Amino acid sequence: MTRRLLFLLPALGFILIAGYFLWGLSSGRDPNFIPSTMISKPVPVFDLAPVAGVDLPGLSDSDLKEGEVVLVNFFASWCVPCRAEHPYISALADDKGIPLYGINHRDKPEDAARWLAQLGNSYSKIGADPGRAVVEWGVYGVPETFVVDGKGQIRYHHRGPLMPDIIEGELLPAIAAAKQ
Repeated sequence: MTRRLLFLLPALGFILIAGYFLWGLSSGRDPNFIPSTMISKPVPVFDLAPVAGVDLPGLSDSDLKEGEVVLVNFFASWCVPCRAEHPYISALADDKGIPLYGINHRDKPEDAARWLAQLGNSYSKIGADPGRAVVEWGVYGVPETFVVDGKGQIRYHHRGPLMPDIIEGELLPAIAAAKQ
């Protein structure tokens, strides 16, 4: 009897683990979704110098507490998805008047300046991040975008490039909610 139990124990363990994974996959959860711990928290304290060669001021946490809902976009010239989302976030700033602030992550200043000259620059301010700001904001990689309300509270966080369906279905409603 004990010998039989020893053979059944690993099989039972396998069935339990397989059942857990099957439940996780079939319950409608997005396996790529990583919840942000920053939602409803104040922006981290930071003070970033401007990007050399770009005629814009740097960015600090005090810029995000001036009473206006803003987008904070982490980007880099070496990031292919950043290039894909750039026309869409530029249109938000240019056409819809949503203030757009950038944090240029681990980029050579001349590469960032050339990238912005080629694609256009709709940012109001851009801070050069040598690597610490991404840690403080909980950023996993670029691009990532945050909606910050006028009091400096993070209201929405999107990982990955912003495409039209995400902008219409998630970002614009988050901006509207942050304005209330």
